[in-house]
Amino acid sequence: MFVDLLGKTRIKLGLHLHTSVSDGERSPEEAARIYAEAGYDAIALTDHWSFGEERELGGIKILSGCEYDVGGCDGASGVYHIVGVGMTSDPEIPSDWKNMIKTSEAKAAEIMRRIKLHNGYAFIAHPAWSLNTPEKLVSIGEFEGIEIYNSVSEWGMSDRAYAGSEIDGIATLGKIVPLLATDDTHYYDGDECRAAVMLEATDMDMASIVRALRAGRFYSTQGPEIHLEQITQGKVRVICSPASKVVFFSNLVWTSGRVVKGENIVEAEYTLKEGERYIRAEVTDADGKRAWSNIISFE
Repeated sequence: MFVDLLGKTRIKLGLHLHTSVSDGERSPEEAARIYAEAGYDAIALTDHWSFGEERELGGIKILSGCEYDVGGCDGASGVYHIVGVGMTSDPEIPSDWKNMIKTSEAKAAEIMRRIKLHNGYAFIAHPAWSLNTPEKLVSIGEFEGIEIYNSVSEWGMSDRAYAGSEIDGIATLGKIVPLLATDDTHYYDGDECRAAVMLEATDMDMASIVRALRAGRFYSTQGPEIHLEQITQGKVRVICSPASKVVFFSNLVWTSGRVVKGENIVEAEYTLKEGERYIRAEVTDADGKRAWSNIISFE
């Protein structure tokens, strides 16, 4: 746990990683040790189609978790990878749904429904890597979060780690959900411990963590700290650790004043323009590491 710039206590979470139980290159015990040594407070072991229960392992809290993939490999068919964390029991998704193509949208929606029925938090993994279009994502509609950054997608698979365009697309269509940064660790050769969710919490109880995730009480990061807040009816502010760039994103494709550049920026303000329905923010530090806020909706 650590205390942030606003005086709030936060826990560091890794919510998407794999082990030798499925296609990861390390055992659960080794993965737990690696993330504990990197300062994470809790992780979810989300092996493909293998529900992992809540427990303590190697000095770190393990949240229950699993990843379910439908749609095969061709983005044209609708590829959806759904991660569930915090379930109180196994959602018991039929194994023959794996990579099912013809009904991938319906299967993805049902998987997310079952995760939530078992008190879990369901989010979309690596939408850029999966070539998910905003229209397709909105059509399945049941997810509670989405990955804005996925380390392994940059480190070892296709170089499509960042999903800002997909997220702005669904937000423009009216779907506002929290934004997560995860590692999706597979190889443990540099894809591990690169991203985290920094959750506002003092309680390590799994149900409390799920409630805080659902409420969006976190920011996501590769290292920097970021806080986005509304200060007046038409103005927002970012407070952050020293940054070289702050960017404000919205449904408008262009407007002035949205990019702030400099050295050791620790605060930036933005005045909304006519027609802006939401704002999210990103910061980049001098080493090129980024952090992402959640979205403030003005509708």
